[in-house]
Parts: sequence; C-alpha cells; structure tokens
Amino acid sequence: MKIISMIPARYSASRFPGKLMKNLGGKSVILRTYEATVATDLFSEVYVVTDSTIIYDEIVKNGGKALLSKKEHHSGSDRIAEAVENVDCDIVVNVQGDEPFTERESLFKVLEVFKDDYQKNIDLASLMVEIKDWNEIKDPNTVKVIVDQNNYALYFSRSPIPFPRDKDAGARYFKHKGIYAFRKQALLDFSTLPMQFLEATEKIECIRYLEYGKRIKMVETTIQGVEIDTPEDLEKAKRLWK
Repeated sequence: MKIISMIPARYSASRFPGKLMKNLGGKSVILRTYEATVATDLFSEVYVVTDSTIIYDEIVKNGGKALLSKKEHHSGSDRIAEAVENVDCDIVVNVQGDEPFTERESLFKVLEVFKDDYQKNIDLASLMVEIKDWNEIKDPNTVKVIVDQNNYALYFSRSPIPFPRDKDAGARYFKHKGIYAFRKQALLDFSTLPMQFLEATEKIECIRYLEYGKRIKMVETTIQGVEIDTPEDLEKAKRLWK
C-alpha cells in the first residue's frame, strides 16, 4: 500500500484565528506538526494543504512540501480530496494542523487496521483516547465518540455521550483525536456528498461519513497530546513542550 499524509491548514480558524502560525518552542505550530508527521517515517510523502500563502510560505521556506488549494472548502476532508484526486496512493492520512504532538505509535496503530482488511470493509480509521475529567467530557471543544462492540463509530458529538443518566452503569468516555486514515475512494466520495443536518448541527465533518453509511474503525490510544483549539491550549502546549 502506498500511504501519504496530508495536513489541512486554514489560517482563519474560527475559534482561534492564526493559531497555526503561533510560536511553539521557537517554531510555528504548523511547522511543528509537519516536522512531527515527517519524523514518524510512515509516509511516502507529507504535504501541508492550505488556503493561505502565509502558511504555504512557512512550510516551503523551511524545506517542506505544501500545496495551495484552488477552491474554497468547508472542511479539511474537502481540501484534501481536491489535493489527492490525481495522486497515486491507497491510503491518505489526515493529520490536523493543530496537532504538534503527533507521534508514530498512534499513527502506526491506525494504519495497521487496513492490513488485514482484505474485503475493504473499513472506509476510514481514526483515534480515540479515554477521558475521565468531567470538565473535559462536558467541553464542547472536545469531540466525543461512542463505538459498537467492534470499535466501529456509532456517533460523534460535542455533548457528553452517552448521557450519564445511570452513573453506575460503567460508561467510558472517549475523546476523538483529529487524525484520520482514509481509503482514497472514501475521501473522494466525501467531497461529492452534500452536508446533512447532523453534521451541520454539530460542526463535526466525520459525521457525514456515518450519515452516508461509511464505516469508521476507531483505534484506542493512551497518548493524549494537545490539540490547539484555544489560546489556553497553546499555553498548555508550551508548558508540555518545555
């Protein structure tokens, strides 16, 4: 299998504009994420795909590979789909640009699920990590996922799922980490499917796959890292980087 990584990167993020160009230990967040992804040594190619000349220049001037989007896009998946349409590959891994602590172990686990999937039942795979802090479980910036007995995603939400009506039932809560591995065709299909009300309501793009019957295999990891969604997250990342 030929495996590549694409890092979608918007400059004008709604919750924290310009966050990818913020300083993290002497380098920008997006450059840290790019370098961490390359360092996993799991990919034939790694590209940053962006609508911003600022981000494009940041990657290229530091010796990296970047692509400028030709169209306006509503999601990272749409941005990547445009970029990979004419690229020879089997699996495309979407690493979010605000994930500077991307590491090999978790990515390797995600990619492993495709090796024995001879019938191609898995359209995409992603990561989840157990969370126990109720403040994080309630936080709408933390996307939660619930799965079936075989770890296929049932639903994603910014609300606490499942709702703890019975606090003694033994529910576990999982945070969705924003790393996806797609079969190329599933990614191309995504870009042609119109957004439905569940995705529009939650503002979580992977819900679109579920709404159209795609199968998402979730892989549990114990590695938290820090996703930089807010200025507070950036300060946390700075402390962790030290």
